[in-house]
Amino acid sequence: MAWIITKYMLTAAVVVLISEAAKRSDKLGGFIGALPLVTLLALIWLYVEKQPQAKIANHAWYTFWYVVPTLPMFLVFPYLLSRIGFWPTLAASVVITLVCFGLFAVVVRQFGIELLP
Repeated sequence: MAWIITKYMLTAAVVVLISEAAKRSDKLGGFIGALPLVTLLALIWLYVEKQPQAKIANHAWYTFWYVVPTLPMFLVFPYLLSRIGFWPTLAASVVITLVCFGLFAVVVRQFGIELLP
């Protein structure tokens, strides 16, 4: 139980670090937020928990492919924010990301990359 609490605390600390940095500097907050800190922690947790190397490698592989369709959201969010407000922009960003992910999954399937079950 102590291990799972440690994992929660360290992972939550990353989110707090990013939000606190963003309060002080938009660029620094964005930079830290763009770093794959959560993914690095997940890879560390998998390794420490003695998961097979193939599982760890697959996690990194699929994370790459799942990040790509999220990128349009980061362009649309700032554009919509001043026009429709925070919560509608957040909802629209989720929808845009889901649509991009679905389309992306269809495209990469043609290259033998299966992102959907």
